[in-house]
Amino acid sequence: MKGSPRVFRASPPRGVTLAASLFGVPGGAHGGGTVPALQWPAWWAAAIELTGGVLVRLGLFTRGAAVICSGSMAYAYFSVHQSHALLPIDNGGEPAVLFCWSFLLIACLGPGVCAVDALLRRRSLVAPGRGAAAGDRRVRSAAGADEVVGAEGPTVGGG
Repeated sequence: MKGSPRVFRASPPRGVTLAASLFGVPGGAHGGGTVPALQWPAWWAAAIELTGGVLVRLGLFTRGAAVICSGSMAYAYFSVHQSHALLPIDNGGEPAVLFCWSFLLIACLGPGVCAVDALLRRRSLVAPGRGAAAGDRRVRSAAGADEVVGAEGPTVGGG
């Protein structure tokens, strides 16, 4: 249909497009092979978006990866789309703006409880054999000191 909105056009998932840009799988980016290695900005953008997207998805180094990905999307919008028209709806920059603000939101809010970072942090706070009895748990107080919370209530620990 000639008058159908751009939203309904079929396109491959974003991860497939990034892998195609870097590795030529399956058939290359937009059917034209890979982007030459270390070419600015296409190769670097694909590398940042693929690596950052995987890190954010796993929840590993989430805040840093999200800030870098947000900056990459902002650069993509202002260098590619902004020169065509002022608003994203007019210049085709909706995905870049959406990803930019989404990554910035993730960077501000953090990864969440199911992230690898949260699991590692939780594991380091509940370290057995550090002066805590069985069943006790270590928590960080508002003052920044470690507290062992057990049956007797919170006690300030030195570690």
